[in-house]
Amino acid sequence: MDMLMFQLQRNSTIPLYQQLYKEIKEAIISGTISVETKLPSKRKLADYLALSQTTVELAYSQLLAEGFIESRPRKGFYAQPIEELAYLEVLQDEPVIAEQVDYAFDFNPGKIDTPSFPFSTWRKIAKEVIDETNHEMLLSGHPQGDETLRQEIAHYLFQSRGVVCSAEQIVIGSGTEQLVPLLIRLLPKALVFGFENPGYPLTHNIFRHYDRKAVPIAVDQEGINLKDLEASQVDVAYVTPSHQFPTGSVLSATRRSQLLNWAGAGERYIIEDDYDSEFRYTSRPIPALQSMDMGGRVIYISTFSKSLMPSLRIAYMVLPKRLLPAYQQTFLHYSSSVPRLDQQMVARFMKDGHFARHLNRMRKLYQKKLEKLTSSLLLFAPVVKISGEQAGMHIVLTIDTTRTEKELIELAQQAGIRVFGLQSYNVQEQAVFPPQIILGFGGLSEGEIQQGVDHLMACWNIPIKKSSSSIKR
Repeated sequence: MDMLMFQLQRNSTIPLYQQLYKEIKEAIISGTISVETKLPSKRKLADYLALSQTTVELAYSQLLAEGFIESRPRKGFYAQPIEELAYLEVLQDEPVIAEQVDYAFDFNPGKIDTPSFPFSTWRKIAKEVIDETNHEMLLSGHPQGDETLRQEIAHYLFQSRGVVCSAEQIVIGSGTEQLVPLLIRLLPKALVFGFENPGYPLTHNIFRHYDRKAVPIAVDQEGINLKDLEASQVDVAYVTPSHQFPTGSVLSATRRSQLLNWAGAGERYIIEDDYDSEFRYTSRPIPALQSMDMGGRVIYISTFSKSLMPSLRIAYMVLPKRLLPAYQQTFLHYSSSVPRLDQQMVARFMKDGHFARHLNRMRKLYQKKLEKLTSSLLLFAPVVKISGEQAGMHIVLTIDTTRTEKELIELAQQAGIRVFGLQSYNVQEQAVFPPQIILGFGGLSEGEIQQGVDHLMACWNIPIKKSSSSIKR
């Protein structure tokens, strides 16, 4: 027993059973407890160390699982021989834990209105799908995703975005960050990628991670700059034409035609990320680029992150028919990365009409939030100007101030308000005047939006103006 007289820290945040496990393990490794030494029973060791038997049992169970001790029927526990190098302790750096900030008002453009999600309908569908699950559903399924979901997506895309495709052209994956690498591997390695700047940082990082040459292309009020694109060596243009992130600009009709002509002039492709396409407020949704593509040069990508929920982790892409044979050959042995039950639930949700009804409700809800946000900001014109409000779930503020973007963000954070700077999405980040701030409104109620704007303007010392007619949109 003397060799087991450990100094356990009873006030430590580390559970007692973990401390006991570690002490016995180290004693066996160091030879303090020699091989074949019989350890005391759980009851005796608990009494000796003034611990509960449960604590000793948990420690012994972990030692058994890792092979440090052996349990012999009707005899007890015995220390086992251990390969010394296999159990050397490795010094590890302390994990870096990001500081958690509790914001009173979070204008994160990635958030959605979670209280409005139809949980009762979703639970009902989940139960139906599980009740109807057969043995075949336990297998991997089609590598491009279940055909039932791909058919529903094809139908939805035609009705809502004018996308003409078959279920065979659709590939389902767990997010854009999983599908884009597939495209990178599918397209010839010599091709040069171009991405919008400022733009969604995920794409920049993916291109860099896969060691593909990628260059930034400027964005203005009409979307990606075609002159800059044509002057570059880009072969594959990654664009968000329906509602550019983060500027909120919409690719003009003229530039849509120019972009398609650019792609058709050589062995070029367009990756159309249909970001926020479901939510347009000033007119009917603009047809997707893919619907105008006669040459099979547009690769269409979208997700259910905003239309349903980010945690669902279901995205999809529509491949041109010219790329389909190469994709199926290249990824012949791949399995779909999305669980089949989740796919079936979404397919049922769409087939029964719940998805269309949900989108209609959310479109009206987000439009009311947008109206509340813009009307609240009108009071602070002309110091504050709004842009990018035609679609999506965020707007851009241009602030007439001597402060920098960074200073505005820091002042907001000190006031418990989370906002984002437009230049933080620029790969050539620099101080730009006047500064521009992104406000997302999806995750806030109308009351929170009003209060958030009031607090934000107060921390920036922007006064209310009597007239708001001079604001520019």
